This record gives sequence, C-alpha cells and structure tokens, in this order.
Amino acid sequence: MGWREGYLDAILVPLGLCLIIGYHIRLYHKVRVRPWDTVIAINHMNRRAWVHNMMTDSRGNGVLAVQTIRNNIMASTLLAGTAITLSSLIAALVAGSSNSYNSVLVLGSLDDAVLGVKYLSILCCFLSSFVCHVQAIRYWSHVSFLITVPVGDMAPGLSPEYVSRMLKRSSNFFSVGLRFYYISFPLLLWFFGPIPMLVCSVAMVLLLEIVDTAKDFKLTLDGLHHHDPKGDFKVANGQISEEIRKRDIEASD
Repeated sequence: MGWREGYLDAILVPLGLCLIIGYHIRLYHKVRVRPWDTVIAINHMNRRAWVHNMMTDSRGNGVLAVQTIRNNIMASTLLAGTAITLSSLIAALVAGSSNSYNSVLVLGSLDDAVLGVKYLSILCCFLSSFVCHVQAIRYWSHVSFLITVPVGDMAPGLSPEYVSRMLKRSSNFFSVGLRFYYISFPLLLWFFGPIPMLVCSVAMVLLLEIVDTAKDFKLTLDGLHHHDPKGDFKVANGQISEEIRKRDIEASD
C-alpha cells in the first residue's frame, strides 16, 4: 500500500501544479495577444487613464491621488505582513515538528522527505508573496510622489506615461503576490493528501478563468477589436478609445 500512496504524490501533485502553471502561461498569452479579453489588461488601461486625469490638474487632484495610492499601500502592507507571519509560523512548525506525522485523513505518502517538501513549498510560496508585495509598496510609494508633481519645466523628463509605467509595475507585483496566496491553498491541502490538492487546483483554475475574463468590456468593443502581431494593446495607445468616440459622434449625427 505504501508504494501506491507514494505514486499518488508523484503523479497527482505535479499534475495539479502543471494545471496552475499552464493556466497562468495561457493567461499571459491572452494578455499579450487578446488583452481586451482579460481583466488585467483592462485594469492597466483604466489606471493609465486615471493617471492622465490626475496629472492634468495635479494641484486639484493631488489629495485624491495620494489617498487612492495610500489605500493600495495599506492593502499590500497587510498582505505582506500576513505572508511573513505565516512564513514564520511554518518555520516554527518545521523546527518543532516530530517524526510522528500520521493521520487517517491523509491518503498519500507520509515519508519525512515528502513532508519536508510540503513545508518548503508552502514556505517559498508565502515568502515569494511577501517579496512581491514589498516591491508593490516600493513602486506605489514612487507613484505617490511623482503623481503630485506638476508636469513642466520644473520636472524635466516626467510625464504621465512614465508614472503610468510605475503604476503598472506596482499593480503587476500586487497581482503576482496575490496569485501566490491563491497557490498556497492547494499546497496547504496537500498536507491532507494529493487528491485534495488536485481537486483544489482544478477548482481554483476554473474560478480564476471566470475572474480573469473581461466579458462586459468585450461586449462594448464589438467590431472594434484590433489584433496586432506584436501583441500591443491598442486601447493603451488610445486608438480604440478614439474609435469609440468617433462612433458616438456618428451615432449622435
């Protein structure tokens, strides 16, 4: 029976990880090729428009911009603190764990080496989330300073496009850090066996497919989609927005 339980971990756990990794590779491809179908790319476009709007009147919108960024910094700080706390807790469990890891609820390998891999994987997951959220805080702090600076001769080289890139990086780090939290759920269920881990991986992929798809925005751009071989997002360049504006003018006429 022991060799069968060992084979369950050797087959089902890599299968669950491949499902998660494969989904995110497919998501990255969609962001590059069909960005209007993804929430991530749509949010980048909206944040870019927000930065342009804030910097057109930095004195009047400065307080609103800083407060908005502060809320994101607080969210990243909370998630980073939670990640490092969980990492410390797992490290303490590893240091104080005994060799008597047996449970009737676990259908899989109970070998000490496998248990060590479980602890190491979940620890790396939380530590990676912590690093990503720290980087998100770093870029959001830069944006909070730059977005309130009036664009002109006193700020050579500063433009809304540059600030938008900083905001995009912070948002990407925040999203990646949050994804590591998602991945921690199947890894935690792995402690109860490879079958719960695989089931959780499948359920999470199905849920993320719903969450990451921008169906409503796609409907508003019916007939205006542009495919670029290089994967450039036309909305980010303002071209689809300009076509929407022209269509509205023609409809009003």
